[in-house]
Amino acid sequence: MIKKLLLSLALSLGLTAVNVQAAEHYTIDTKGMHAFVTFKVKHLGYSWLEGRFNQFSGDFDFDEANPSNNKVNITIDIGSLDSNHAERDKHLRSERFFDAKKFSTATFSSTKWQDLGDGKANLTGDFTLRGITKEINIAVDQIGAGKDPWGGFRRGFVGVTTLHLSDYNMKEAAMLGPVAENVQLWLSIEGIRQ
Repeated sequence: MIKKLLLSLALSLGLTAVNVQAAEHYTIDTKGMHAFVTFKVKHLGYSWLEGRFNQFSGDFDFDEANPSNNKVNITIDIGSLDSNHAERDKHLRSERFFDAKKFSTATFSSTKWQDLGDGKANLTGDFTLRGITKEINIAVDQIGAGKDPWGGFRRGFVGVTTLHLSDYNMKEAAMLGPVAENVQLWLSIEGIRQ
């Protein structure tokens, strides 16, 4: 009886280990600049203001057979905000908007991956900005995967979501008009399999 119990336990642990190892682990390629976090917001309703965050890092797990194992973690350096205009960037990093001195990073940690088929998915997770955490959904498209010229293996995705500035206590955004409430965030992520 004890032998059967031990055998059953060993098999159970073995199967668990197989499931854990099934997900491939990737580091987002920010060193080679094959990943981007960009945003756009309407300026007074007359035009689009676009920008990006030049420094961020992250990783993800991807399991084609069991999408529930998929996970994503990203950390964004708020001080690296770049809208191609130094004075505006200084203003956006100030207490009135992002408050980069007090809240130097924004983070995303996934909680759910819903596979929609045909390379599409809905990614749910906790996004923290200005010390406030909200659940957000990101529409994901897998761009492709395969070997790279340097002997590695890469996988890439694009994700799109809309953030609402009032959710993160950015009341000063109201001075740009009600259309500035919604910020479109675009993530182009290429990961190197570890």
